[in-house]
Amino acid sequence: MKIVLITFLILIALFLIIYTYYGGFKKIDFVISEQGGETLVYENLTGDYKQSPVIMDKVYYSLINNDKVETYKGFGIYYDNPKNVETSKLRSEIGCILEEKDSLKVNDLKSKYNIKTYPKGSYIVTEFPFKGKISVIIGLMKVYPSLTNYLKKQGYGEKGAVMEIYDTPNKKIVYRKEIVKE
Repeated sequence: MKIVLITFLILIALFLIIYTYYGGFKKIDFVISEQGGETLVYENLTGDYKQSPVIMDKVYYSLINNDKVETYKGFGIYYDNPKNVETSKLRSEIGCILEEKDSLKVNDLKSKYNIKTYPKGSYIVTEFPFKGKISVIIGLMKVYPSLTNYLKKQGYGEKGAVMEIYDTPNKKIVYRKEIVKE
């Protein structure tokens, strides 16, 4: 019985350490911030958002291997709420953010990729630690319910895209939500 209890306590301690490391206890605070203006290289995705990492990697490796363009930030723009839209009909744009130093290469890249500039504007923004795939999962579980509550409290509509930026150098995920008044 003692061994079972000790094993159980060790497992709980391990879980808490891992959960803490990947941001599980981070407080989610939202601010309204002027953002945007990034140059995005992306593919359109219709279907399960779980395909996003594969598409993001595809764009990243194509840019680095075929075009000698290295990027440090991946992104996903998610247009539909999976709670309200059938999985096969979910719409998103997945890819990488071009670094400023590569902005002169945009014209060459346009023949191979979808490219656009993300609109500048006021967005609802929060950040979450990015320490690997587990951070992404915990971030999804914490940020989106908090975002829903924030939208309701502030009188904003749930419509509008959410952009997730995976900022590798700064080890953070930036969640950026369009502001839609109801």
